[in-house]
Parts: sequence; C-alpha cells; structure tokens
Amino acid sequence: MTDLRQQASDCKKASRKLAWLATGDKDRILLDLAAQLRARQRELLEANRLDCEAGSAAGLSSALLDRLALNAQRIEGMAQGCEQVARLTDPVGREIAWTRPNGLLIRKVRVPLGVLCIVYEARPNVTVESACLAIKSGNGALLRGSRTALNSNQALVKIIQECLVRAGLPAEAVAGVADLSHESITTLARMNGLVDLMIPRGGAELIQRVVETSTVPVLETGVGVCHLYVHPSADLEMAVPVILNSKCSRPAVCNSLETLLVDAAVAADLLTRLEPELRDKVRVQGCSRTLQQWPWAVPATAENWDTESMDLVLNVRVVENLDEALDHISQHSTGHTEAILTRDLESARRFQQEVDACAVNVNASTRFTDGGEFGFGAEIGISTQKMHARGPVGLDELTTYKYWVEGQGQIR
Repeated sequence: MTDLRQQASDCKKASRKLAWLATGDKDRILLDLAAQLRARQRELLEANRLDCEAGSAAGLSSALLDRLALNAQRIEGMAQGCEQVARLTDPVGREIAWTRPNGLLIRKVRVPLGVLCIVYEARPNVTVESACLAIKSGNGALLRGSRTALNSNQALVKIIQECLVRAGLPAEAVAGVADLSHESITTLARMNGLVDLMIPRGGAELIQRVVETSTVPVLETGVGVCHLYVHPSADLEMAVPVILNSKCSRPAVCNSLETLLVDAAVAADLLTRLEPELRDKVRVQGCSRTLQQWPWAVPATAENWDTESMDLVLNVRVVENLDEALDHISQHSTGHTEAILTRDLESARRFQQEVDACAVNVNASTRFTDGGEFGFGAEIGISTQKMHARGPVGLDELTTYKYWVEGQGQIR
C-alpha cells in the first residue's frame, strides 16, 4: 500500500506540471506518441503475443482474446486516435465571463480534474486512449490495467512516459499501476486527496466493485445491454446489415447489440432474411414466437434479457408494437445505446424522446456509440450515468470549472 500511495502521490505532483501546459506542447507529445506507436509496432506486437499466448493457455474466451489482441491495424488505429485528439480544441482555460453590478469580474474557467485513475480489463488500446485524453485535458493518470494485458500495457506505458520525458515533463504524470492485486483497486478508490476521479472500464462486476467501495468520485462507465427495435415501416433490406453490424462486427464491446426486438408485422419476413446470416454463427436465445420460426434457437430465460454476453449471443423477441418494444427496453435497458429502424418520422421521434439512454439511434448501428465515431478522437469510456457526464467521455468531461473572481477592493 505504501508503494501504491507513493505512486499516486508522485502522479499528483506531476499532474501540476501538466495542468496548464500550452496546447501546442501537449499536441506535440501526442504526435510524438503516434509516431512512436508506428515505429515500435514490432516491439508492441511481441509484448502482446506473450499476453495472448498466456491468455489462451489460461482458457480465456474468444471474446476476451479478441479484446486483448493487437495487430497492425489496431496499432495504427491507436496512432490515428492520438493524432485526432491532438487536433481537437483544448478545453483547459476556456471561460465564460461576466461583470456584476458592483464591478466584480467573475470568470468561469475550465480546469483539469487532477488525477484520473482508470481501472480496466484486457484492452491495451485503453492504455493509449486514456493517456491521450488525460494529457490533452491536463490531467495526471494512474492506469490500472489487468494482469491479462501486463506485457502489452507495460510496453505502451514505457513509450508514453518516454514521450513525456522528451517534452520535459515528469514520467510519473502517466503511470502504470504496479500493484495489480484486487486489493489495489479498493486502495486507489479510497485515496481521497490523491485521486480525483475513478473511472472503471469493464464488466458489471468490476464496475460495481468500484462503485460500492469508492470514497473518491466515480465516473460509472456502464454495462451495455443494447436493444434494436425493427418497426413495421423499416426498410428490411437495410435492416439486415445494420443488425449484423450491431451484433457481429465486434461482439465483445459494450456497444454491441444484445437484444433484437422485431415487430410482429414484419417478423416472418425479417427472420427469414436473417436466418442464413445467423444460423450456425450466432447463438440465438429467443422468445416462443421466435422459436416457432427458428426451431434451432434456444429458449430465452428471464436472466438473458438482462445479460451483457460480450460474445456472439443474440436475444430475439417478437413484440406486438412500439409500445411493447418501449416497455421491454424500459425494463431491461442499462441506459447505454438503443436503436430503432423505421421510416416513420413520428415513431422515430417518439422512440428518441421516450427511451432513457445515453445514445438513441435511428436507422444506424448501435456500434456508433464511441468517442472516435462521435468526433471526440477517443473516449475514456461510455458513461451511462447522468451526472456529471453522459455518453462517450471526451476532453470536456475530464475537466471541471473554477471561478476566478476579480475586484478592486469590494466588500460585501
């Protein structure tokens, strides 16, 4: 615990050097990082190979191995993310100012939060995304990854810290937490005064543990039990690729589709179109009406409707109308991403207004709920809470406000 507290203390001290660094200097660090990721691809792939081999030997699921794996394309994606964040407007120092009748000038100024502690599972790309956003928003970062990605994360943090040092900043401003015990999460979550915000990224169990034990404020990045409702007016030819993209393009991420709700008016037609695409590829857990058309599917249980599978598993329910679809979503949604396919504008607007989620999509895949896809360059997670941030958490959400009050001797 002493070593962990020292690491947090060092990060806090280093974060003060980063807090008001000029935008150009921060951007140069990010561009240097992008160049280094590309130049040291072989080194990163070798470190990741060790993690993937260990994960495979330990029996990790194919979905978790997919989250863990790096390849040339994913490293290039991380590098491009660094460049995108460098191009974004710096929120630090942005202000709103007004003068009171007594002559006081009040300035509401955006400032960094301080030290972010990001706790995450087997996704090395989170290391780079978190570091980029922390640096650009002027925050220090404690990166507490998982043992599963130990070699990958160590290699990435080494590169990030070298970029900081070349820019004349303390390496400790972005630190990989050395203590990967379960107890370390609780310890970090109670480091008031050293850690300013906990951000858990992972499954429901990890998120709940941080929420329940933390005395430090928590930005809850939510579980994604995402729904897509096919309305009677939907273009069914368009619906098939949207559904497949939502479920199959990357099933192990939080914006992947978990439950398909099909209006009874188009169920026979749509399920006929979908069957060759899903059968023998996706485990379908269906309602009784789904099983009538797809006897190869398995019956859905009550638990299935509330489970984020993180795998090629899809729940399918036939509903009578939009009202029934909205009721189902209201009961089972985790507030992440919900979608409707429809050509009826009134139904689309009603769906967007009544569904309580951070992202509500019309005629688009659920997979678009992502910081990069929203134009944020990267994101540190998808917040399903309503205070202080909701949806993809980008630069603005990693800052807070400070009031600068300036007078000429006024007294109250």
